Amino acid sequence: MNQIYLASRSPRRAELLLQIGLEARILPSDIDESVYNDEAASDYVQRLAAEKAAAGASTLLELDLPVLAADTTVCVDGRILGKPEHDEDACAMLTLMSGRWHEVYTAIAVLSPLGLALALSTTRVQMASLSERVIADYVATGEPRDKAGAYGIQGLGGTLIEKIEGSYSGVMGLPLFETATLLRNAGIAIPAMRIK
Repeated sequence: MNQIYLASRSPRRAELLLQIGLEARILPSDIDESVYNDEAASDYVQRLAAEKAAAGASTLLELDLPVLAADTTVCVDGRILGKPEHDEDACAMLTLMSGRWHEVYTAIAVLSPLGLALALSTTRVQMASLSERVIADYVATGEPRDKAGAYGIQGLGGTLIEKIEGSYSGVMGLPLFETATLLRNAGIAIPAMRIK
């Protein structure tokens, strides 16, 4: 199995990499995730993904394998929704998205001896109309606590979603097509990627 470095502690991202035949060596990538004034969500996630890749690479003696990093955020009406700070924050986010479309932006950065490469996945997601009780019950499960936008589409949060337009794996936090393309371009063989 091919190996890469993953500058992320997300178990979901490591599992998604396994799905495409890659084993991840985890690197620390602690950075300041503050949003700049007037920063667009698409710019924000690309900046953070690049910074995470650089932070991960800085812990290595040599860049013997590509370093992959990613960042995901949810955006409603131009407002960036990160991970909720507490349960009340999660309830407010879910109430804001209830019955509406929102965008999920996931940026992928691959740092290799060839340089830095970036890709961006944008997915539109329609959340069902949620009652206060449904929101409270979902938040009480604890699932929203470490998720951008306060839900996980791959878990119980998937029952709150009516439609998506775009990448399901992108909403999970690692769009597989874009990830595989960047890694292949960095010299990593992806078994299912024999596309020209």
